[in-house]
Amino acid sequence: MLISILDLAPIVVNGTAADSFRNTLDLAQHAEKWGYNRYWLAEHHNMPGIASSATSLVIGHVAAGTKKIRVGSGGIMLPNHAPLVIAEQFGTLESLYPGRIDLGLGRAPGSDQLTARALRRGLGSDGHDFPELLSELRAYLNPAAADARPMGVRAIPGEGLNIPIWLLGSSGFSAQLAGQLGLPFAFASHFAPDYIKQALELYRSNFRPSEALDKPYVMIGINIIAADTDEEARKLATSQEQQFLNLIRGGTGPLKPPVESMDALWSVHEEAMVRRQLSYTIAGNKETIRKELPAYLQATQADELIVAGQIYDHQARLRSYEILAEVVQ
Repeated sequence: MLISILDLAPIVVNGTAADSFRNTLDLAQHAEKWGYNRYWLAEHHNMPGIASSATSLVIGHVAAGTKKIRVGSGGIMLPNHAPLVIAEQFGTLESLYPGRIDLGLGRAPGSDQLTARALRRGLGSDGHDFPELLSELRAYLNPAAADARPMGVRAIPGEGLNIPIWLLGSSGFSAQLAGQLGLPFAFASHFAPDYIKQALELYRSNFRPSEALDKPYVMIGINIIAADTDEEARKLATSQEQQFLNLIRGGTGPLKPPVESMDALWSVHEEAMVRRQLSYTIAGNKETIRKELPAYLQATQADELIVAGQIYDHQARLRSYEILAEVVQ
């Protein structure tokens, strides 16, 4: 089983983006040593608790400070950008760090509607043009597909480079498209697990072999918060629970310190909502992780796991990923 990391580059209470970037690189360097397969960063905007808004820049920061681990986006929200710009950015990254760059693509804004407007994304856009944008982007990378891009326009660097493209999603749209195009698919079950069974069935049933893949390849997102005791892990997990509680209340903010109990912070209804969104979560010690993880693999038949862990204390976050690596190995 291959395991990878999805880093949301958390900005914690009383922390800064600069702190976040230092911690991101430190975690990536440890992850490389512990045998993780890839290290992805996600595009989010107007979120005071997430530092990876300029995702391509942070990918370069991590790739420059590591030697062999794959580094990429989980994901770039393609409708926020001109396909030519993404082809050039990732062509640059692949040229600097050959054989190590992944381009994971999503179609959501990664923000609210006001922020989408500030990004010059049309109001009301639901990603319906994602297939066309994807086709144009792939054409910039493929010299043989010149008819699918504006005549005479080339991505330099980018053209002719082998940059693996993944489609990311939490519904059937990207799952079906990934299958039809023969691309690897990553499902965002770490925060939107409800549709995972249907999406994976759509992906696999629609899969057509391509130059990229001869058979389906699925990666699923899961939150894993590990510690030396179950009690410590459950306490660490309250930072993530507070973050999701804020989100369902329509708010954002820096990642908060853990608390002894969430009972005074949420209502029964809110607790149910948060726990449903975070149902693909394991919090516990090494034995708990070893016991509970196989059920998720059996249910999804995933080829790879990408693991998120929103943990307030950086040393505790390092320890969490170290424990997981020990379990898998």
